[in-house]
Amino acid sequence: MNIFICGQKSFGKEVLKALYEKGHNIVGVAPPPQEKYYDKMQGYAIKLGIPVISDCDKLVSRDIPQNTDLVIAAHSHWYISTKIREKTKYGAIGFHPSLLPRHRGQDAVRWTVAMNDCVTGATVFWLDDSVDGGDIFLQRTLFIDKKWNYHELWKKMFPIGVEMICEAVDLIENGNIIKIPQEEQFATWEPSFTSTRLKRNELLQIGNGINL
Repeated sequence: MNIFICGQKSFGKEVLKALYEKGHNIVGVAPPPQEKYYDKMQGYAIKLGIPVISDCDKLVSRDIPQNTDLVIAAHSHWYISTKIREKTKYGAIGFHPSLLPRHRGQDAVRWTVAMNDCVTGATVFWLDDSVDGGDIFLQRTLFIDKKWNYHELWKKMFPIGVEMICEAVDLIENGNIIKIPQEEQFATWEPSFTSTRLKRNELLQIGNGINL
């Protein structure tokens, strides 16, 4: 499959590596804004000769190569617009480290520990115009050791997330498209501990005639 990855840090790198080693054609990546820090996913993409198209904060539909089958959000906290999703064959999927619809938001792992949850999980879901509210593709549960801090929980979640994204790509490639609506009556959302609000470029560009 022709895959475009929006992501960052070690998780984005490992997703890129896993999909590349499985033989998928990575048509480009969008890392975080470069002024933030050196990004591991971006460095690995450059090593492999994969185009770094834009940063996630500035990504618009014209940045997505023609014939892209799927966009994957791998630890990306930037909005992927409707026009970007519509330019691809299948749309876009993302990984979220909770059992959606519980713990929507950027700091799901930290809130899971802060709220003393005894069971959590991981979700691969279809991106839409909401924040973490798209249809569920895959889920796995994970029991939490009360001794874990959020760093330790993320270490457990990390490889599960990489495996689930690869599994989802395999299913899509074989025509197994799973879309289960989230049950809104059970949804929770918590704010980020550190980050600003989600930026949506298509709202900033209204009236400017820019193709998102």
